[in-house]
Amino acid sequence: MSKFADSLDAAVQKAFTRPAPKSAGAQMRYLVKQLGGTKAAAQMLRISQRTVERYVKDQIKKPRADLAARLEREVKKRWQPQIRAKARQKAATTGGIVIDTRARMGYTAPIGSTDQDRIRHLTIALPPQYAARLFDAQDAGASDAELQQITAEALKEVYFQDNGRRAGSLEEVRFTDVQHLEFDL
Repeated sequence: MSKFADSLDAAVQKAFTRPAPKSAGAQMRYLVKQLGGTKAAAQMLRISQRTVERYVKDQIKKPRADLAARLEREVKKRWQPQIRAKARQKAATTGGIVIDTRARMGYTAPIGSTDQDRIRHLTIALPPQYAARLFDAQDAGASDAELQQITAEALKEVYFQDNGRRAGSLEEVRFTDVQHLEFDL
């Protein structure tokens, strides 16, 4: 599982105006409608077409835990695409994104400064350009390491350098051992 990508998705899902379907039957009917048939839904969920049909007709009500997780993830991925797009657009152009994290952070700086890594808990508003970079990288299929690097660059500029007002000679920020990570729009 991708901690950064999942956290970005969770932040966008907070913008939903209606709750996603909860029951297995309702979720399956939604996916069948979105994908254009039971065969496509069955292939995506890696189950038989007949099983999909049983869920659609409410003949089966309680999926196995692994299927329930896949079903919920796929429904949320497709739920309210216009609302999702508007929330991402707003964050990337005007609103920015807030990061709440507890992780080991340090930096590379000239000799004589205290660059020791330590666990820090930060809640920081990142400017829109970093929200745009994070969403663009996520859309391009970036790995968790790449999303973590973009976040580290954002923390370097906003937190450590205070938008260019201090620590101008800072070279690199290390952002590792992420214990908690949450994005909010």
